[in-house]
Amino acid sequence: MAEGRLCNIDGLILTAMVLTEFSNVGVNTLVKSVTSKGLSPFVVLVYSYAFGSLLLLPLAFFSFRSRSLPPLTSSVLYKMGLLGLIVSAAQIAGYNGIKYSSPTLSSAMSNVNPAFTFILAIIFRMEKISIRKETSVAKVLGTLLSIIGALVVTLYHGPVLMSSHSDWVIGGGLLALQYILLSFSYLVMAHTMSRYPSTVVVTLVHNVCILIVCAFVSLLVEKDDSKAWIIRFDVTLVSLVAVGALNSAYYIIHTWAVSHKGPVYLSMFKPLSILIAAASTTLFLGETIYLGILIGGILIAIGFYMVLWGKAKEAKVNILGSIESPPSQKAPLLGN
Repeated sequence: MAEGRLCNIDGLILTAMVLTEFSNVGVNTLVKSVTSKGLSPFVVLVYSYAFGSLLLLPLAFFSFRSRSLPPLTSSVLYKMGLLGLIVSAAQIAGYNGIKYSSPTLSSAMSNVNPAFTFILAIIFRMEKISIRKETSVAKVLGTLLSIIGALVVTLYHGPVLMSSHSDWVIGGGLLALQYILLSFSYLVMAHTMSRYPSTVVVTLVHNVCILIVCAFVSLLVEKDDSKAWIIRFDVTLVSLVAVGALNSAYYIIHTWAVSHKGPVYLSMFKPLSILIAAASTTLFLGETIYLGILIGGILIAIGFYMVLWGKAKEAKVNILGSIESPPSQKAPLLGN
């Protein structure tokens, strides 16, 4: 019965994480669309997170009413604020990187995310590996294979793209910085959720922190252009509301998943977005698909399933071990 519940939860988390990668590519595509029309990435951040925070307010209210939550201590608020600060820097770098490049490159650069998250998780003892265990070998090899596949997607047709788009070097650097910062944010997110297990409240505070930081930066950057803040009531407004809603749902699912599976599991879904982005940008933005995307995609898929197998095998062993472990020989009540 316990194993059946584990499979149901694992399947639900897996489905939700795949959907978040679709939503992430959708957000990147919308950001590219509105910034290509002249809207500042800083303004996009402020308005989208403002809309997202407003959407989360009623959910946070019902969350407080429907369950007993620990008090919001200064320590917990500090961790939430730190999470918001790290993600603010990541989003500023990411949205500007998309402006200079494309959603496909954004997804391709996400290959650095699993590697840095895995390394940081090992350093902070949130993930354990043993060369003698086949599950650890599968996770390590799967991570490396996914990264190699992502690099193939990027570099196999990279020179052609860079020769015609000089700003792709700037965009690629900003996007690499974004995913390195996101690796740190996953660890902070996991630690925050262990202290305050409410996905909605953590996401709301995180959104408000991003809104405050991005508003401050935007006022400095756009101080000489008051027209930058004017939003027309057309597809631009609809796009900003959609970005705010998708980002909020994205982080709610991420905080929920990281509380059950840890930060490394969260990062392993990033390479999947390369294939999603390649298909969507071809349909909606007219980008070309190269053979490298197909080859890299196959490598990413193999590596992805290797890591999933390793994580599932470890979880199954832990559950069976807890069920079959002999009862404690100590009986404090009888002894007393």
